[in-house]
Amino acid sequence: MSKKFTVLAILFCVCLIASNLFETKIFTAGLITLTGGFVLFPVSYIINDCISEVYGYRKAKFVIWAAFAMNVFFVLSSQLVKILPGASFWDGQEHFDYIFDANLRITIASMLAFLTGSIMNAKVMSRMKHRDGEKRFGLRAVLSSLAGEGIDSLVFFPIAFFGVGFRNLVVMMLTQIALKTMYEVVLLPITARFVKYLKAHENFS
Repeated sequence: MSKKFTVLAILFCVCLIASNLFETKIFTAGLITLTGGFVLFPVSYIINDCISEVYGYRKAKFVIWAAFAMNVFFVLSSQLVKILPGASFWDGQEHFDYIFDANLRITIASMLAFLTGSIMNAKVMSRMKHRDGEKRFGLRAVLSSLAGEGIDSLVFFPIAFFGVGFRNLVVMMLTQIALKTMYEVVLLPITARFVKYLKAHENFS
């Protein structure tokens, strides 16, 4: 495995874990309310696109499963640290618990959504490239992310927000899919340039 691939794989794992931590921050952008995870999580799909396009579906799938395993390890270890008794002079337990007090249902929903959505993203990307060759990278990058984000939302929201009502679920899902896909579109020129760089500098012989 090349150094560039290794760095992308590490960055992919970091994006996933950091996004889950950032979910505790809620901010507003105009009339829209979002969680901090929105800032970084779509980047994981962009990295997924780059890996799928340059290194292929098998490598992308390997990185997805590796990130999933690292996230499980992180969640379990954070819960272990959480239950350790705090020192008598330390007054940060409440803040620590707020960050790492994982809701089991939301955690499971997040993990399953990430796994299914990321694999769908890589699979669509790979199949479209097999059909189109090197042409239309931008189209497959957007469509694969749309498919991945769609599956991600279909898995996450019904599990995490069960009981909020069908209409509310649909609104939340469509909003997330639209915003995250727009995120990909805005960064597409940078993604395309980076993919071109990787293809030019990697040695696949």
